[in-house]
Formats: sequence, C-alpha cells, structure tokens
Amino acid sequence: MAASLDDDVDFNNQDYYSLLNVRKEATLEELKASYRRLCMLYHPDKHRDPELKIQAEQLFNQVHQAFEVLSDPHARSIYDLFGKKGLEVEGWEVVERKRTPAEIREEYERLQREREERKLQQRTNPKGTISVGVDATDLFDRYDEDFEETPGGGFPHLEINKMHISQSIEAPLTNSDTAVLSGSLSTHNGNGGGNINMTVRRVTSAQGWGEVEFGAGDILGPLIGLKVFRNITQRCFLTAQCGLQFSPRGLRPSCSLMTARHLDQNTMGYLQWRWGPTSAMTTSVVRDTKSSHFTLAVQLGVPHSYLMMSYQYKFQDEDQTKVKGSVKTGWFGTVLEYGAERKISRHSVLSATVSVGVPQGVTLKIKLARASQTYLFPVHLTDQLLPSAVFYATAGPLLVYMAVHKLVIIPYTRAQKEESASSFLQVLLMQESVRRIIEAEESKMGLIILNAWYGKFVSETSQKQEKSKVIDVTVPLQCLVKDSKLILTETSKAGLPGFYDPCVGEEKGLKLLYQFRGVMHQVISADTEPLRIPKQCEKAAASKHVKFFCHPSILK
Repeated sequence: MAASLDDDVDFNNQDYYSLLNVRKEATLEELKASYRRLCMLYHPDKHRDPELKIQAEQLFNQVHQAFEVLSDPHARSIYDLFGKKGLEVEGWEVVERKRTPAEIREEYERLQREREERKLQQRTNPKGTISVGVDATDLFDRYDEDFEETPGGGFPHLEINKMHISQSIEAPLTNSDTAVLSGSLSTHNGNGGGNINMTVRRVTSAQGWGEVEFGAGDILGPLIGLKVFRNITQRCFLTAQCGLQFSPRGLRPSCSLMTARHLDQNTMGYLQWRWGPTSAMTTSVVRDTKSSHFTLAVQLGVPHSYLMMSYQYKFQDEDQTKVKGSVKTGWFGTVLEYGAERKISRHSVLSATVSVGVPQGVTLKIKLARASQTYLFPVHLTDQLLPSAVFYATAGPLLVYMAVHKLVIIPYTRAQKEESASSFLQVLLMQESVRRIIEAEESKMGLIILNAWYGKFVSETSQKQEKSKVIDVTVPLQCLVKDSKLILTETSKAGLPGFYDPCVGEEKGLKLLYQFRGVMHQVISADTEPLRIPKQCEKAAASKHVKFFCHPSILK
C-alpha cells in the first residue's frame, strides 16, 4: 500500500468509477460496499507515518467525494455527461432532480452561458451615455399672430431635435495591457454622423502609463493619437497628448499638455496648454472637501476665452443631496447655472440643472446616472430671458419630485412598515417550530443558523454617510432547515416567509453565520443567487473531523 500511496497520482483528475473500483453500471449497494472497504483501508487513523497519513487523508477525501457524487442519481447523471467540470457549474443545487439526460444537458448549457455572461460583464466594464435633446421653445416663444394662423395652435409643439449615443467596453489583454473599444452616433436637426475608436493602453510602471488611439468617422476621417501619463513627484503629475486627424481639408495636427499639482490636502491646481483647431491656455483651481466642492477656471484662447466659477454644497445626509451653482462669462456671453443632485438608490443618482444665459436662453437639464450608464435630457425652453421660463424650469422639477415623494415614496414607506409588522407576526408564529427544529439539529450536531441578515450591506470602503439597510432573518431561515440542509432557489429572497424588502430598487444580499458539526461558517449570497448549505466539502470535513473550506465566501 505504501508504494501505491507514494505514486505521483493526480487525485483531482481521478475517475470516480476507477477510484471506487466499480463498473459504470454499479448499483447503490455495490457503491456502498466498495466505499466501506476503501474507507477502512485508507482511513488516516490507520497510518502512523506522517507522510503516509497525509496521502491517505487525501485519498480518503477523494473516495468520500466520489461516493457522494455516484450515490446521488442527479449528480451521477451530470458526472456521466460532463465529468467533474459539469459538477463545478453553479446552480445545480436547486435544479429539479428528476430530469432526463437531455434536460440535464440543456440545463448545464444554460448555467454555462449565464456564468460566461457574468464573467464577460465583469471583464468588459461597459460604459455608455444616451443624450436626448428636446426643443420646447414653442411653450414660451410663440407669437399671437402665428398662434392664431396655425391650425391646432392651441397645443404647443415639442420636438426631439438632437440625440447622442456613445458606448465603450474594455478588454484586458495582459496584466499591463488593456484595449478599449468605443463608438458614438449623433444627430442634430436631421444631420448626423458617427465614429469608432480603438485604444490600447499599457501600464509601464507604478509611475505612469501610455496609450495609442486609432479612430475613424464619417465626417472628420481617420485619427491617430498618442497619450502619456506620468507622476513627476508624489504631489505632481503630467499628461501629454498629440494627434493627427485626416480630414477632407487635409491633415489637422493637435497637441495638448497638462500638469497638475496638489496645493494642499484638498486642493488641486491645473495648467493646460492646447494647440490645434481650438488653441487655448487654461488654468484652474479645484478644492474638494467633505462638505463642498469649489472650482475657479480661466481660459484664454481662440475662439473662446472665459472666466468660470462654480460651487457645490454637500449635505451630510443619507441621500447625499447636493446643491450647486456656477457662473461662466466670456466672448460668447454669460451663463448662470444652478441645480440639485440626489441619490435615489444605491446605484442611481438624479440631478436637475437650470441654465440661464445670454444669448443662449433658458434650458432645463435632467440627468440620471445608473451604475455605468448615463442618461441626459436637455430641454431647451426659450431663446430669450423670460422670467416665466426661469420660474417653470425651477419650480417644475421641484413640484414633480414633491408629488412623487408624496404619492409614491410616502405610501411605499407606510406599506413597508405594515409589511414589517406582518413579517414580525410571521416570525412570532415560527418561534415554536424553530425551537423544535433547533433541538432536533442539536441532537445530531446538524445545521443551526446562528445569525442571518438580509438587505443592503455597506463595506468599510463605502462613503461614511451611506448606511446599511438589513433585517434579521435568523428565525425564518432556521424554519426552512430540513434534514440538516437549507436550500434557497434562484429567485429574490424577499418573498420568503418572514422576509420583506428593506430597500426596494437597491442591490441586496444574504449574510449567514451558521454552525454545522460543531464548526462555524459564514457565507454571503446575492439576492437572486441560489444557495445550498452545508456544502459538500463541509460535510466531508465534518465526517473526518477536518476543518477546511471549499469556497472563498465561506470563512471559518
């Protein structure tokens, strides 16, 4: 036996049937007989030599794992079709177990596609912007004589006069190289165009990186560009960029150079020189603190020179409310902007800004940022400085938000409190059943839920004003334990008995601390992710009194 244990065998690639020394058509009784014999043969306690004991333990674990798979008809069907790779696909735990080989193959392919899509989503890091411009000047700039002569003039005409769509994805090539593919489409008053760009970025060191850009469009023609970033000191960095545009009018070179320096802990100073079709020299100072953000910028250039100052105040509330205002004046005229921004969910931020300028007129800008996607809706109200347009642009969003808050948010909050009270009563009804379940599980050292929380969790790296929104679901989950197992399907857990949704529209999760065979484990699961505890490796460890873990999310 020592010789066989010393052989260099890759246990992870060992065939389960060969390992148990049974035929592929073996019955359950044949599997049990072989399993008992091998357990007695390879049990670690039967070997005193340290090296033999370690190898025997490894083989003992493999025998146990092989028996668990082949003694389960569902897992055995998956293994026969796809091998160990098929068993590693997430989601089998909650799949209906009475399935034909064809149905199992179809389910396997579906789970594989979902896993690949999740991986692709994480790797490509997609970002996009959609902007829809609305011309609403007919609301304020109509003349009475035109109104009377125009059929149906009693109804103002609203028109979508411009649109812009852009999207970008990333593709990591190596640890230091990344490719970025981006494209955009634009249209304005019936005329439009688009372009596509390919950028390859290389991180040369911890101090800097460089990238090469290739682009093409239906208006300006091909583009070649080079950009370099470099940290000069701990407080100063430099960015240089040059490009060559092949336009119908000939070659159009461009170049820019920007340097920035930390003036103090919260203040940055920028100096930028740009040469090309729009040459300019710009200097700015940006101060960003916990409660405010201030920017002062001056630009001298052709054709635009301006002076700009903006200020933003940050409220220290849970919704991260901000109010902002800015003024910009130059050769083009003067523009005054003011607005507010508020977080409406964990990944969504809504803002409204009113722009009043000469000769630009009055424009209301609505912006919704949802995860990596941005939606812009600039609504041009008038070409003139009309007090009525300024009033409606200011009061309109406020009235809409107040109406939504009163008609939607407040009733939802009230309903949530009622749902919480109903959930509390359900938990009280479960107490007696849970007490019996815990006693039964304790008698056989089975599965006991020590603590469980459901809702929105906040990590230590999150912003301080963000708070967790969780509910205690220890009792409802313990009530679902049967035969030392807890199985949750691939649906939102908010509909389980004793649960409710503490944060509608936000990303939720389930955090469990449980005990199995005297060993404590912790697992974190997404809201719609299927879950089965204890995991098979925990069962194997418990049967041999060995403490180890098979999943990164399980912590001892």
